[in-house]
Amino acid sequence: MTDTKTAEIHRMVMDTHVCPYGVKAKWLLEKNGFKVEDHHLTTREQTDNFKERHAVSTTPQIFIGGERIGGYTDLRKYLGRPLPEAGSTSYIPVLAVFVAAAALALAVSHLSFGNALTMRAAEWFISFSMVILAMLKLQDVEKFSSMFLGYDLLGRRLVPYSYAYPFLEFGAGVLMAAHAFDWISIPVALFIGTIGAVSVFYAVYIQKRDIKCACVGGSSNVPLGFVSLTENLAMIAMAIWMLLSPAA
Repeated sequence: MTDTKTAEIHRMVMDTHVCPYGVKAKWLLEKNGFKVEDHHLTTREQTDNFKERHAVSTTPQIFIGGERIGGYTDLRKYLGRPLPEAGSTSYIPVLAVFVAAAALALAVSHLSFGNALTMRAAEWFISFSMVILAMLKLQDVEKFSSMFLGYDLLGRRLVPYSYAYPFLEFGAGVLMAAHAFDWISIPVALFIGTIGAVSVFYAVYIQKRDIKCACVGGSSNVPLGFVSLTENLAMIAMAIWMLLSPAA
């Protein structure tokens, strides 16, 4: 793959636009030990002429050993680092939420009690997760509701519920984090968590459907399954815990 360590890249570098993929491609080549001949396309005319000459529709374009490799995505494939296919499912978005919520919970617990590993940290982890997940849904409620209606049993019968869900989750998460108005937050979390858990279980384990989860918003590629079910079960557990231990 790397018989020659010299690469040639043609990328757009204009006063008002520097192609980000060109910057990343140059960095990736240098990171892999290539000496890069960096050719800037500084005008739209230069760019259009280059595309026409090489019969390509996009820039940057990378050449190695006189052979055209292609653009940034093609370069990653050439170097054995292909990007995920468009539309492929991934748990990374929801795992990122849980890691962020856990880090915040531990930090706040350490500040409040001088100890990161407390019961309150566990509570904050769940409530912070609820708030972050709701925030992602609220970025585009229309898209979220459309995906949510694909599997939520109550939403299918009562469409406004699909629009209300992110607000209910957000509000319950904030109130639970503060241990305020438990008489509102506990029933809400118990209700949406139970409906969600039943809906996910029915879609995944009874109907055996292979669909995407709306848990991190309507544009996500997170598969509906164990993680989605766990999220709802955690809400139920949090509600029951606060119901039994309101002063915890």
